[in-house]
Amino acid sequence: MKVAFAGLGVMGFPMAGHLAKAGHEMAVFNRSPEKTARWVAQNDGHGAATAAEAAAGAEVFVLCVGNDQDVRQVMAETLQVMAPGAVVVDHTTTSALVAREMAVFAMQSGRAFVDAPVSGGQAGAENGQLTIMCGGTSEAFGKVEPVIAAYAKATKLMGGSGSGQLAKMVNQICIAGVVQGLAEGLHFANRAGLDAQLVYDAISKGAAQSWQMDNRWKTMTEGKFDFGFAVDWMRKDLGLVLDEASRNGAALDMTAMVDGFYAEVQAMGGRRWDTSSLVARLERPE
Repeated sequence: MKVAFAGLGVMGFPMAGHLAKAGHEMAVFNRSPEKTARWVAQNDGHGAATAAEAAAGAEVFVLCVGNDQDVRQVMAETLQVMAPGAVVVDHTTTSALVAREMAVFAMQSGRAFVDAPVSGGQAGAENGQLTIMCGGTSEAFGKVEPVIAAYAKATKLMGGSGSGQLAKMVNQICIAGVVQGLAEGLHFANRAGLDAQLVYDAISKGAAQSWQMDNRWKTMTEGKFDFGFAVDWMRKDLGLVLDEASRNGAALDMTAMVDGFYAEVQAMGGRRWDTSSLVARLERPE
């Protein structure tokens, strides 16, 4: 298919690469032209100077940008130049409100919009092993599912527009709780004089086991926090979660507390540390 891709960050760069390897006719755009040039040097596809140039005639337009306003801006610049019946797939983590807004905007022009936030981090993007939670019509989802399968291990339609973003919020709520529990467990082990590796060897085979434990326990023990999703981005996501909870009445005491802990990590200089850096807050000198 003729596919356009906007947003060649740590996630979008490899995702667009998987689409090119799958044989799609690719046009890519990034606000930093050097990233576009680097992608074109490594992949088969056209580098566009503007989002509209990339989207011209596209049957599928994939977004992986920063926030709600970025999505609105790109959609305003590109929607009318896409092929009639085109589908926009938005992998940006945004509010459910903007997803619904963009779905109506797309429908009014004879196109469709699928909100499709992802889980799996940079490694998942690079290895083509992302989990993708989608919101939109079954028709639009059916058209794009085989396209985004190029970088997905699991793709699920959660419901109507905005449902993908709401499911991603559930994902971030669960991660926040698990990582805080892991940080406190490691902190407790250190204070108790236990060997952290022996503790991991024992408890990782039981009910405490998690992806976060298997992939972050060792690096947390070593005080290394450059292996994943940045604290700044997690706070953005948790802000979306807490805003949505204020609308739907969900009680998210733990999530609000962990968001505050991440604010402390930011104040320690950890804005670009990965989310496992919650342990640094506990292990800092008294």
